[in-house]
Amino acid sequence: MNIHTYEKLWLAAAMVLIVGFIATITYGAVGPGVTMVNDDGGSIDPDAISDHERFGDTGVTHVGGDEYEVAVVAQAWSYSPGEIEVPAGSEVTFYVTSRDVTHSFSVVGTNINTMVIPGEVSQMTVEFDEPGEYGILCNEYCGQGHHNMEGKLTVVPEDEFNMTELSVEAPDEVEAGNETTINATVSDGMQTDLGTTVTLEIGDQQYEEDVAIEGAGSESVEFAVDTDELGAGDHDWTVTAAGYEESGTLTVVDGEGGSDGGDGDA
Repeated sequence: MNIHTYEKLWLAAAMVLIVGFIATITYGAVGPGVTMVNDDGGSIDPDAISDHERFGDTGVTHVGGDEYEVAVVAQAWSYSPGEIEVPAGSEVTFYVTSRDVTHSFSVVGTNINTMVIPGEVSQMTVEFDEPGEYGILCNEYCGQGHHNMEGKLTVVPEDEFNMTELSVEAPDEVEAGNETTINATVSDGMQTDLGTTVTLEIGDQQYEEDVAIEGAGSESVEFAVDTDELGAGDHDWTVTAAGYEESGTLTVVDGEGGSDGGDGDA
């Protein structure tokens, strides 16, 4: 059988493409220094997620240096946490599991895309070099609210990222003549130590106290406030620490109408 020269060329080109494709896949699987993505992070009881050491408190954890871990729980029809923030220049390992049915965890514009199966933990590590904002989607149909299942991942500049939190407990109302307290707690999720000044301003009074917080720890400050110096009426207060601020109002009343200086959430 006589084969035309052009047909021989096309057959040869096709064979080269096929061999090249197979060689590329083979090298990607077993080549030196190259490994396939492994998202097997172990197993978990889906009925006891809330009691699990990692998934009982979802969110970002600073492991040390530029390394972070993020625990995520998928459920109909949301992710917990729904918004994730990490610093640029970091290496982030995601641990994702499902509370109910099969979902997926797909970060648009990245190579993060894995099935999330009840009873299993998906584990993926990725590096974020530049600031940016990414959508998180579920690509596995999971019920009537599937189209609403989304989240957000924000990569912020390294110098803008911190894991500090400020919480304040203060009474809403107190009787004149009583000394009351305003309590401030500063928590830091980073593994490095943090030093800061906690400041309370109320009326014409100002209080300050320096605190030193060990890595991944917290410190509380109790401010004693003299209501006689404040006088009757409404007094706005502000607590600041590490660039964060909480505010509220303390009402000082005459007679027996006030609480007795007890604490209440601000």
